[in-house]
Amino acid sequence: MLKVINFPGVVYLHSFILITNFKMVVTIALSLFIVIFLLARCQIKRGRREKLCRPPGPRGLPIIENMLQYDSSNVHICLSKLSKKYGPIMYMKLASAPMIVISSASLAKEALKDNDLAFSSRPYTSGLSKISYNNLDIIFSPYNDYWRDMRKMIVRRLFTKEQVNTFRHAREDEVSHMIKDISQQAKSNQVVNISKVAMSFASNITSRVTLGKRFDETGFRKTRFEKLLNEIQAIKNVAFIGDYYPLLGWIDRLSGKTSRLEKVFKDMDILFQQFIDEHLSPNRPHYMDGDFLDILFQLREEPSSSVHIDWDNIKALLMNIFLAATDPTASIIVWAMTALVKKPSAFKKAHEEIRGLVGKKDRVDGDDIDKLPYLKAVVKETLRFYPPAPILPRATTKRCIIDGYEIEPKTIVMVNLWDIGRDPEYWDNPNEFLPERFLNSTIDFKGHDYGLIPFGTGRRRCPGYSLGVAQVELALANLLYSFDWKLPRGIREEDIDIEAEPGAVVHKKNALCLMAKCYIE
Repeated sequence: MLKVINFPGVVYLHSFILITNFKMVVTIALSLFIVIFLLARCQIKRGRREKLCRPPGPRGLPIIENMLQYDSSNVHICLSKLSKKYGPIMYMKLASAPMIVISSASLAKEALKDNDLAFSSRPYTSGLSKISYNNLDIIFSPYNDYWRDMRKMIVRRLFTKEQVNTFRHAREDEVSHMIKDISQQAKSNQVVNISKVAMSFASNITSRVTLGKRFDETGFRKTRFEKLLNEIQAIKNVAFIGDYYPLLGWIDRLSGKTSRLEKVFKDMDILFQQFIDEHLSPNRPHYMDGDFLDILFQLREEPSSSVHIDWDNIKALLMNIFLAATDPTASIIVWAMTALVKKPSAFKKAHEEIRGLVGKKDRVDGDDIDKLPYLKAVVKETLRFYPPAPILPRATTKRCIIDGYEIEPKTIVMVNLWDIGRDPEYWDNPNEFLPERFLNSTIDFKGHDYGLIPFGTGRRRCPGYSLGVAQVELALANLLYSFDWKLPRGIREEDIDIEAEPGAVVHKKNALCLMAKCYIE
């Protein structure tokens, strides 16, 4: 016969084991219930969906569907490979979310022009919602009355042709800073890091336009700012399990995704609050008058405004401006220089055109740009071959038919601009960098030619694209005019890689480094 020892420690230990085992059993039972529930739900929905005429696509696994086939770090390449197998319109599922991928110019036109309203929203993610202050911006917000009114107001006040022209002096001044910095490196025979130069130019000109002063003068370290931008770009594309299965949102907290998102948002909010406080100071310098932030302050005070603007609205719009202007500008400049270095014949034509027009002036100015058709062709070809944001994300607002296939409401849409720029049905020799294709051509990037829509099209077209292009053209023209460029010793054209760094905005993975010789001493 066993003797029970009535010892408190033993009783507590026994109770703890019972409680622990009970919690474990409950956790396992709950997990099994969730899995069985989701499997049953998937089967019911699958039965309903079989009645729909869907585009072809890869088969998925239960519950997670095509998540394992979707590489969020290199989306355009991943989807391009799948599209080659399943066609220019392809159906996938990211867990519970339906998605279609469009990778031809003709289907992009059918979706984004013929069905513009149906394709006018944006996909929802926890990351986008958080960094946009709960969808108060105009880039990532869903299509609704607020978005329409806000976008109309911002375009009318910030991105008119007249407003873009008011920043001409800032553009030309920042180009002068850039050329001066490179000249000092050239005279000391240093290797010039074009990637670093382009990012510095982009951050400074964006700061000048938005805050009224160079970023170097904000007191916020540029390296920290660039790191923060990279983090914002990255976090907005992170896949949160809770977005697809709310019951499993705890996994995002355990994995650290939620805390990472909170930290990025906090750092961003602190930075934007600093910018706002400086502008609210009664002792602020007069050169801040008329910058974008000043205009946003004016909109906040307008009683007749159709949208009430508070500080969170302003911060959300600041996020849009810095994300949309800084990274893409730097990316386009670097890829253009990379493509020209790898194709000396195009480099020579661009040099000869610019120097033949400008002569021996100190700089290329804004009045010269419209007289440089080959330069403009180089920019267009760069946007075709190396689109800064290779995926154009949309979401459907209602049911529609594309290429004979039924598309449901709330479907994620990925328009693969990288693939469309290489569409052989639209482009001759699509895999070759040929600026000449745009000479005597009416094809442009304003959103009407669906083989070249790097800034989007229709009602969701980027409102500030003309400002960005003006900056790129002026910077690139002066880089080509002011210096003779050559590769560092021992490096050949074929050694210059075109490997891209993963991200929503595609940067060259390895910095482009060249030797410069001043054209005018």
